Amino acid sequence: MTTAKKYINGQPEGIESFDKEWAVGDSGMAENPSPFERVNRLRTFALETDFTVDHERACLVTEAYQAHAEQPQVIKCAEALRHVLSNVTIRIHRDELIVGEMAAPIKSAPIFPEFSYNWVVDEMKNHPWKDRLHDEYRITSESEKRLRALAGCWKGGTVEEAVLSRMSGEEIKGTNLGKGVYLLNLYLFGGVGHTQANYEKLFAHGFGGLKAQVEEKLEALNPVLAEDLKKREFYHAALISLDGATRYLKRYAALARDLAGTERDAEWQRELREIAKQCDHVSEHPPRTFREAMQLWYMATTMILIESNGHSISAGRFDQYMYPFYKKDIESGAATKESIQELIEIGFIKGLWWTKLRDRLTVIANSGRGMGGESLTIGGTDQDGKDASNDLSYMVLDAHAHTRLPTPWIAVRMHKETPRAFKIKTANTIRIGTGQPKVFNDQAAVPAMIRAGRDEKDALNYHVVGCVEPDSGGKEYGWHDSAYFSIAKVLELAINDGRCLGCGDHCARWDHCGGLGERLGPQTGSLAEFTSFDQVLASYDRQMKYWVDQMIAGTEILDMVHQQMKPLPYLSLLIDDCIEKGVDVSAGGAVYNYTGPQAVGVGTVADGLSVIRQLVFEEQRIKGEELLDACESNWNGYEALYALVNSNKVHHYGNDDDYADELARFGADTFCKHVENRPNCRGGSYVPGVYSVSANVAFGLLQWASPEGRKVMEPISDCVGPVHTYAGSHDIKGPTAIAKSVTKLDHIRACNGTLLNWKLTPSSVAGEVGRDNLISLIDVYFDRKGMHSQFNILSRETLEDAMKHPENYKHLLVRVAGYSAYFVELSKPLQYDLMGRTELSF
Repeated sequence: MTTAKKYINGQPEGIESFDKEWAVGDSGMAENPSPFERVNRLRTFALETDFTVDHERACLVTEAYQAHAEQPQVIKCAEALRHVLSNVTIRIHRDELIVGEMAAPIKSAPIFPEFSYNWVVDEMKNHPWKDRLHDEYRITSESEKRLRALAGCWKGGTVEEAVLSRMSGEEIKGTNLGKGVYLLNLYLFGGVGHTQANYEKLFAHGFGGLKAQVEEKLEALNPVLAEDLKKREFYHAALISLDGATRYLKRYAALARDLAGTERDAEWQRELREIAKQCDHVSEHPPRTFREAMQLWYMATTMILIESNGHSISAGRFDQYMYPFYKKDIESGAATKESIQELIEIGFIKGLWWTKLRDRLTVIANSGRGMGGESLTIGGTDQDGKDASNDLSYMVLDAHAHTRLPTPWIAVRMHKETPRAFKIKTANTIRIGTGQPKVFNDQAAVPAMIRAGRDEKDALNYHVVGCVEPDSGGKEYGWHDSAYFSIAKVLELAINDGRCLGCGDHCARWDHCGGLGERLGPQTGSLAEFTSFDQVLASYDRQMKYWVDQMIAGTEILDMVHQQMKPLPYLSLLIDDCIEKGVDVSAGGAVYNYTGPQAVGVGTVADGLSVIRQLVFEEQRIKGEELLDACESNWNGYEALYALVNSNKVHHYGNDDDYADELARFGADTFCKHVENRPNCRGGSYVPGVYSVSANVAFGLLQWASPEGRKVMEPISDCVGPVHTYAGSHDIKGPTAIAKSVTKLDHIRACNGTLLNWKLTPSSVAGEVGRDNLISLIDVYFDRKGMHSQFNILSRETLEDAMKHPENYKHLLVRVAGYSAYFVELSKPLQYDLMGRTELSF
């Protein structure tokens, strides 16, 4: 390891030189990448540990719900958390300098029966997790027996059952339980998450200080006011949760002391005693050192996961709130830059401890067994708009280069004054090929935050939640990812009088479709009858309004049920202004309360509309009825037309062609206008996003062939990217043309986030020239107000070989969409979607 100079051109650096080039296209395959032996040992231990399912949390929550059945729901939830934290088995592994578990062993998924349990019981019986083709889990016979025994305890008592009992047939038929116009299963089967705790507040006050704040509010209540009586329940629940949090940390302190008493290795014995001291201190008091702050950060986050089951609990602006501890320790000599670097890398590896069991249908499109979503943001500006990068910003990038893991999901904020050294460090990290970091543009994200209604300083202080979404850390409960909405399906209904294509004579060929010609949406006309392209656009607009209304109705029911059945008193302690208001975060206690659904299939809509406009109405080469029949026939018998719509003889989005690009903007803007500013039941509003993550694969499985040249069960277009069908990619003019096309969309209007995936060949970014070309591409995209990009640096040949010989590519990381995952663990549809993305070079 080469220790860098402290500064370069007046800018901070990491543990490695700012311009160190690691590898190009390595994609996580390196062994022992860290200069710290402890980190490499812990990394190997984590990677080699199998994924399992654990019963303890489910059993303990069931006991608590039964013991406190007559209590108000918020008290019941708090008692359940305290019961889990007080009784679940805990462990400390050698080399852990930061301890804690998600109420389950390392890489073991706890079960959350309060959200949904029918699918858990069904899959244990009929679809064993060990037999999955991917995302497989082992489970002991004892754990399975204990989980099966809980089934009767939760019948009729879950969030899922309550939601479905309140939804109308119209609302259900558009969901994943019907024809898949939109997907609500994320929060139907699990918790919301998608937020960030106020770590600055926690570090300033500690759990003891938060307890004092709650007690002060409780004492000030007027016992004869109904509003204050509701607040009293919340404050009592908050105190119960705080007691559980303190107990959990003290249990780890006690365990560390016990292990130290029998440990023969003097160095590990010393570390165990230090762990005990740290856990004891931060169980109630503010952290004093970087290491104590890291311990509290990790444990506080872990307890959010134990309470809520919500993924995308993000780390926020790590380089900002951790910097005072770093600066103090370095200046006082209490720590070295190397010792702090080692702690950061251990913290990254600890993210592998967390995992989440997802149902078998969800994992087809959303493969990956980790908890997911723990985005960590670095760089950007401070609240005065000045560059905020510091040593920790660079050290975070070094930590990823030294660990090469899918966690955390690192997000780099860039702005007009981002230092050249930081851009180089970012580009060199991207070139490793793990899909990390993703890059965000302050020139788009900050105005988008303000447009949605946030204060300017909060907007300038934004961080990234999960895959994509800008968020006001510690102040927001944004319900990001509230729904995935297929605007491609809306186009299908718009050109077929509200009916699914494939629902006629061809329906029997495809199990997913069903309905035998039943009308799904309103009657808005058919392409067989339309006499002008404007009628197509009007039909699309009317179908969009109808389906957005249905989606919002379903989402509001989901939201209300979460408020009533799964309040989150522990998380509420860590989000402003819940303590001040005396209102749970799930019920509107946060400063900002948005709901963020996202449009999926922009490229599919753009190219479908281009085909219709050009070939049906302008050139009149085919009739609308013929195009519908070609789609109904899955293009069989229409081979010449299929070749034409997939050729460069038709206008396609992604080629800097205004003809198609304007239709892409129309498709996205129509979704946005029907979503934005709608009120939600937490006192906030709806904000639209335009991205798919990997839901484009799921929607492809739920949609028949489509006019742009997609065949049955092919994915629709991903995020804001161009179309790529089995016949080939529709973008043919290179990366600059893509950047220009995509930035004709209104990224600022899509204030829940946008995402553009890039796939670049390793050779194109190799060397100093390749590195600078990558930086220039990012600069061009950001200057044109694109919001967010991420990169795969690998070749199709590598992916094809990995499919043939997965045993040789166990640790091959790829960027899926918003997150990185191991390629060999992805579902086949998702693997093919990744391979089909256009391979670009400069």
